[in-house]
Parts: sequence; structure tokens; C-alpha cells
Amino acid sequence: MIEYKTPKLTVDGIIIKDKTILLVKRKNPPFQGKWALPGGFVEYGEKTEDAVVREVSEETGLDAKVKDIVGVYSDPSRDPRGHTVSVVYLLETYGGELKSGDDASNVKFFEIDRLPELSFDHDIIIKDCLRRF
Repeated sequence: MIEYKTPKLTVDGIIIKDKTILLVKRKNPPFQGKWALPGGFVEYGEKTEDAVVREVSEETGLDAKVKDIVGVYSDPSRDPRGHTVSVVYLLETYGGELKSGDDASNVKFFEIDRLPELSFDHDIIIKDCLRRF
């Protein structure tokens, strides 16, 4: 039997509210201490839509639902841990309490035109989202 190498599947969520965007400060490597979109790995047997809702809840404390798909990001060099493919969704919140959790040491809304240095390729993802929506 031939074993094939395949990329790992991840999700990222974009929440925009009143010209601000929600970011999390990464608690763990890679990019520890840097800001990023909330997200993470898809679990086996999980739909990507469910994974992004779960990851956003775990990292930010917010309840959210998928509004639209932003895109799929697959550059093999986007994650220093190895090849990952991320499905990115635009989300809207409907409850919960904003608080950092899981892999996030902080969570905060930033003005869209005053973002900090971002992890991974999240600057590209946010620009793509803002062009579309």
C-alpha cells in the first residue's frame, strides 16, 4: 500500500463589527505572542463549517454562525509546521461573552485600518475578505 502525504486541514473565522475585526493573540508556537484570526485544525469527521464555529467559540468565547465563505488558502509555505490548507469563513455573532480561551492569550477587536502585525497569511486573507464584502 502506498502512503501519500497530504496537507492538514484548518479553518479560520472572520468577525467584522462596526469597522473592527476580531483577532486573537496566539498562546503557542508558531507565532506565539502574535495576532491572528481565530481558527485551528479540523477534527476527523467534522465539517469545516462546524470546525470554525467550534474554534471561534473555544478561542473567543463568542457564539457565531457562518455567514459566507471567504476562500481557501493553500500556499504550502503559509504555516511553518508544514503544509496546511485553510477554509476561511465570514461569521456573525449571536451571543457569548468575549474572553480569551484555549490557544489564545488575548482576544480583541482592532480597527480594520490599524491592524497589528499578523501571523501566517492572515493579512492576505483579511484584504481578500474586505475586497469581497
